[in-house]
Amino acid sequence: MKASLFFKVFFILPLILFGDYLLMALLGCSTCLFGLGDEFYCGSFCIAGKIILVLSAVFFVYLIYTDIKVLFRSKKNGTTAEIKERL
Repeated sequence: MKASLFFKVFFILPLILFGDYLLMALLGCSTCLFGLGDEFYCGSFCIAGKIILVLSAVFFVYLIYTDIKVLFRSKKNGTTAEIKERL
């Protein structure tokens, strides 16, 4: 279970952030190609970027929620779990 959490934090999170970067780069390049000006980049582009990052953060929290819940649940009865492992 800890390996799954480390995998998600060190492999899935960078992939999500790289996907966000590519999506914003493609959006910026396409809007430049269509000739949108500074008003777009100072307004709508920033709002779209914030929405994409918030959605990515919500998705990542959804992915790791069960791992964190299991990690904290196992800590509640840590002494009995440690005794069972030793036996």
